[in-house]
Amino acid sequence: METPLSRTTLNNGRSMPMLGLGVSGMYGADAVRAITSALTIGYRLIDTAALYDNEAAVGQAVRESGIDRAEIFITTKVKNIHQGYDNTMRAFEESLNRLDCDYIDLYLLHWPSRSHRKETWRALETLYAQKRIRSIGVCNYPVPLIEELQDYAETVPAVNQVEFSPYLYSEDLLRCCQSHGIHLQASCPLAQGRRLDDPRLAAVAVKYGKTPAQIMLRWILQHGISAIPKSSKLHRMRENIDIFDFDLQPDDVARLGLLHEGLRIFDDPMDYV
Repeated sequence: METPLSRTTLNNGRSMPMLGLGVSGMYGADAVRAITSALTIGYRLIDTAALYDNEAAVGQAVRESGIDRAEIFITTKVKNIHQGYDNTMRAFEESLNRLDCDYIDLYLLHWPSRSHRKETWRALETLYAQKRIRSIGVCNYPVPLIEELQDYAETVPAVNQVEFSPYLYSEDLLRCCQSHGIHLQASCPLAQGRRLDDPRLAAVAVKYGKTPAQIMLRWILQHGISAIPKSSKLHRMRENIDIFDFDLQPDDVARLGLLHEGLRIFDDPMDYV
């Protein structure tokens, strides 16, 4: 049986939890409390970004948790205004200082800047070669940009973090990433709760004695995709992590895939191609 600490192995051999905590929109003492609570109940992946303006709170929570840093997987990201080779190198140092740690487990290019994404990726490869980052990857990369990477990347991204849910079921992107050995990670896996009252989803939840949110997360994990649901409420964090004691049957996995409607919360990455 899986546990809340169930992990996947990335293409460089590094281990990463399959479920983590997204922390956008959390600030200051409230962020520290929420992240510390998450770590206490078993979360070991914390996903932040320079854009979220809470890296210092993440670092403080990790230190105050009393958990060995080596047990915690920290992801952060370079934001658009800091893209380009030299800017990214500086931005990394700033993120590292705010997190107050010696290394970052996963550093991601947050959005595919039209003019700077190649130079930004080169900077990530430099930092990875220096062993200051354990793994590097991208966010919001659609199929054309994954294919574009093959032309200039010397290191295959370990992760592509994108919006993904039963209501945004990007099968082509999943197959593309799988074919290149890139792990797909779902941001906004619950679609900000906009479809949790869907009676079709509710019917599956009743069948398994789970909540609609738990069904959505389990569906994602059964596609081999990790997820980083966001919540600062302890009962929601407990709910989100309590998805490792059941499996969706194949017909239910297929049925949930039919919920796809192209529901997107944030920008369409194809606008950056």
